[in-house]
Parts: sequence; structure tokens; C-alpha cells
Amino acid sequence: MYAIEVAEQRSEKLGGKQAGKLVFDGPTGRLHEPVEPLAHELTPDVAPVGRLRTEFVTPTEIKGGDQVVAKPEFGTLFARARDRVSALRGLYGEGPLPIDFRAMGERAAAVRMTRCDLRHVQGERRSGRTGQVHPLGGFIGVAEYEGDLGEFVPILSAAEWTGVGRQTVWGKGAIRVVVP
Repeated sequence: MYAIEVAEQRSEKLGGKQAGKLVFDGPTGRLHEPVEPLAHELTPDVAPVGRLRTEFVTPTEIKGGDQVVAKPEFGTLFARARDRVSALRGLYGEGPLPIDFRAMGERAAAVRMTRCDLRHVQGERRSGRTGQVHPLGGFIGVAEYEGDLGEFVPILSAAEWTGVGRQTVWGKGAIRVVVP
């Protein structure tokens, strides 16, 4: 049994579980009470899951190999979610996920995409410090998958809190996972 603790910081409009709580007010320099961590169980449920839908709520860029992919095949989506959750758990929790990454990745690659309704959006942010402009585009929309998905659901559900893909710290990669 393994878990990850995540702070409840996500906003309702991004599909989070609970409205965010102010932790630091930059203009006043006031530090508020920290948010209590939420433990998210990552052990798969025994109930089988044959289908799921992933909603890409904010622009998302996912890399497969050395390039950004045009559509989120399940193996690539899961690998990025797994890697992010494991890295955060390694940095702030009990260590990296105790799983066989390669074997799990091979099983994820066997899951089929049955629907992909995405559109690409453009955006950018300008650094207040350097004046540099950073692109924030990516795809938003819905992808649906079929296969033996039960073992993947807990990590994808954790990715609802952590985001997935590039530039999540700027609000990209917010997802919502729906198991019908």
C-alpha cells in the first residue's frame, strides 16, 4: 500500500476537488496557515475498470520521447502522470513509487484510445522579472480509453491534483479523470 500527500490548492474552475486556500499573499507579504495535506491512496482498487475519460481542462503539452505529442495516447499520458507523481512523492513524501515502471508502462501501452476530441489553444505569459515571453499553448478537450485500466486509475486521479505534462507550475496540464 502506498500513497501520496497533496495540498488542497486546486481551484474549482480547474476541476479541483476543493476551492483553494490562500497560503501566501504576495502584495502584503503575509504568510497564512498552511493547508493540511490530503493523503491520496495509490493502491489500485480490486474492481475492474474497462473504460475511462480524461478531460484536459487547461492547455496541456505531453512529451513522448523527445517531442511534444499531438494527441495523448494512453501509454504516454500515463507515463507522464506516473513520473510526475513519483517525482513529487520522492521529493516531498516517502520516496519514489515502489512499482515496476517498465512493466506498468508496457501494460499502459496496450490500452486503446477510443475517442479523441481535442483542440489546440495558444497562450503566453510574460515574466515580470526578465520580460521574456513563454508560450503556454497546448491541447484541451477529451480523450477516452478502453482496456484493463484499474491499476492506472489511482495515479491518474492523483494527477488531477498534480497536473500532467509541461509547465504545470503555470497552470497547464490540469486534468479530470472520469470512470463511468
